[in-house]
Amino acid sequence: MSTPERRNGRGLLLVHAHPDDESITTGGTIARYAAEGAEVTVVTCTLGEEGEIIPPDLDQLGSWAGDQLGGYRAGELADAGAALGWTAHHYLGGIGRWRDSGMAGTPSAEHPRAFVRGSVDEQVRQLRTLLDRVRPQVVVTYDESGGYGHPDHIRAHDVTMAAAGTAGSVRRIFHVVASAGATARGLERLRGARDVPFRVPADDELPTTADREITTVIDIAGHREAKLAALRAHATQVQVPASAEPCFALSNGIAQPVPDAEFFVLAHGPAEGAEHDLFGGLAP
Repeated sequence: MSTPERRNGRGLLLVHAHPDDESITTGGTIARYAAEGAEVTVVTCTLGEEGEIIPPDLDQLGSWAGDQLGGYRAGELADAGAALGWTAHHYLGGIGRWRDSGMAGTPSAEHPRAFVRGSVDEQVRQLRTLLDRVRPQVVVTYDESGGYGHPDHIRAHDVTMAAAGTAGSVRRIFHVVASAGATARGLERLRGARDVPFRVPADDELPTTADREITTVIDIAGHREAKLAALRAHATQVQVPASAEPCFALSNGIAQPVPDAEFFVLAHGPAEGAEHDLFGGLAP
């Protein structure tokens, strides 16, 4: 199968567990590479049916009531994609095939379609089919902890590493992480701001990775507004205030900074040239 025509010969595929994960962790990277002409494909593994709902008037969408949150979040995800400018989006196995598992030990983890209850082999085949069709050179997902321990994030990591590790087109696999240094600097700025409507946490409250472990820093300063617009699209899950210092909060009301870079650890492939470009040093 030949590589699809691309405006600049680059193909990037990102695997995320739920709607909003793509915008929170990699929104600036998606927007940057899409604007530069790469073919950017986002794969979402579930519809996020177990998410907590911020707007009170939408509470009855929840799994505890109408159980329609997944469909609503699919619309939010489409709006986020329009803001970021990605090329294509896919749900792993098709929309609704896998359901948000919720946190470990909760009843939602026992749902027959829960992502973590599904066959890993089936999920790997589904992702591999997409990889063989799209043929990206670079794949992005979470690290082995899933970023913060959510079972669906960990499963997304496991499936991606198994499917992409032997995919013919894939030259590099990256894990997206949060920089300890950038997070601390961002929180310090939030503490000095007067218009942040959320609680600003201590530096060690947010999951981060030591800067010495980070291999790749992607400048998103020119695309941070696109990332913020995508975050606003996920209104059931994310609050983005009109504050001078960019930040957001989930339903817990804890402020998280939005740095002007996103951070990655190279998990597979050549390191040369990858310090500031996911494709750096790779031949088209």
